[in-house]
Amino acid sequence: MNVDGIREMFQNGKSVEELVHSIFDKIEHSKLNAFVTLAKESALEEARRVDKHGAKGMLGGIPIGIKDSISTKGIQTTCCSKILEGYIPPYDAHVIERLKAEGAIIIGKTNMDEFAMGTSTETSCFGPTRNPWDLIRVPGGSSGGSAAAVAGGEVPLALGSDTGGSVRCPASFCGVVGLKPTYGLVSRYGLVAYANSLEQIGPFAGNVKDVALLLDVISGYDPRDSTSVTKKCEYLKELREDVSDVKIGVPGEFFGEGIDEKVEKAVWGGIKALEDRGASYTEISLPHTKYSLAAYYIIAMSEASSNLARFDGLRYGLRLGKDKDWHTTFSEIKAQGFGEEVKRRILLGTYALSAGYYGKYYLKALKVRTLIKRDFESALKDTNVLITPTMPFPAFKIGEKIGEPLALYLADVNTVPINLAGVPSISVPCGFAGKLPIGMQIIGRHFDEATILRTAYAFERGMK
Repeated sequence: MNVDGIREMFQNGKSVEELVHSIFDKIEHSKLNAFVTLAKESALEEARRVDKHGAKGMLGGIPIGIKDSISTKGIQTTCCSKILEGYIPPYDAHVIERLKAEGAIIIGKTNMDEFAMGTSTETSCFGPTRNPWDLIRVPGGSSGGSAAAVAGGEVPLALGSDTGGSVRCPASFCGVVGLKPTYGLVSRYGLVAYANSLEQIGPFAGNVKDVALLLDVISGYDPRDSTSVTKKCEYLKELREDVSDVKIGVPGEFFGEGIDEKVEKAVWGGIKALEDRGASYTEISLPHTKYSLAAYYIIAMSEASSNLARFDGLRYGLRLGKDKDWHTTFSEIKAQGFGEEVKRRILLGTYALSAGYYGKYYLKALKVRTLIKRDFESALKDTNVLITPTMPFPAFKIGEKIGEPLALYLADVNTVPINLAGVPSISVPCGFAGKLPIGMQIIGRHFDEATILRTAYAFERGMK
């Protein structure tokens, strides 16, 4: 299912209402558990309006799924956590306003790791999402529901958020295209915060063209987000198959220990395929990459411990029976409302920020982040893009790693450096390990989404 195919259906006489009915029917009979809340009434009402008055905007009549951490007016938004059960936002996130202005139809909210903390969508209070390629395997995380919904043909487009790989990881595991934009390109207004300095909302689709279209819609300046920038491009118009001017850097650190042989082979095959289409490549080094995981988790957990302090059950979300004293009431609400992984990250972040450790951990991590950012900026002076595996291995089985937090953290080894540097990155399918998809990661300069999209598009066209 893709946008061009849906538009062709409309031209051939299929109504938007028929399409939306068929999507809800498919979701309700699905084994994926990709959606946690459906917006049937509002979606069908919008579909009837489009049928009556005609499709308007870049996404007129096109259905889309929204990660459950993005605020949607009138539609429950829980971050897949018990502590936000029943919370219905009174406002739309900036990206939702953009989607509605361009005629998109919001189907519902997609499953995710609780508060976006995870790599497998197993920490959700709604249960795990399943990978469409193999139902006993994870779809990746934390935006696993969005990726699985696109891969399973439930919606053509979806939005996720990416703090340390949460768009690119599920895109890789589910065999779809997922983009993490440059920090600041897409407004974070209305995104429930996990780690403010790292996260970005990003698009999912079955092909590069639809990702570019969705980025056209959601990017742009928003005065309500102090990190938002005015830089914008018409990404769809930038797509072409010519990559003769593209210089690729291949960082050896991303092909090191722990990378599955089939993954490495598929990604090198992708690099060679781009070379065959006119691009050139050179092997490079990003020397501070080895510190990325440690720096990332200290920064992310520290920010999480601050951001999640606001969830106390007083104004919205979980509220237990009769209130007790202040400390007991808040402690019980958080103990029952937060899952184990969220509690673990809050505790570790609080420890890293505590007196006597703030300088040893958090400030040192920020300094390492600067070194990592400089590595990327230096490497991208002489190259246009960098190419690496998105994930070190294909999708693993549900339950296989959930009891080993460190193993799950290590899975992010190729994605977290990009968030620390703030640069854009796209994951595009480049092959299979057996029947499981493999993702190739294309990384670009700050605000040069046009080049990584063009490179991904040329590669995708060459695969057909």
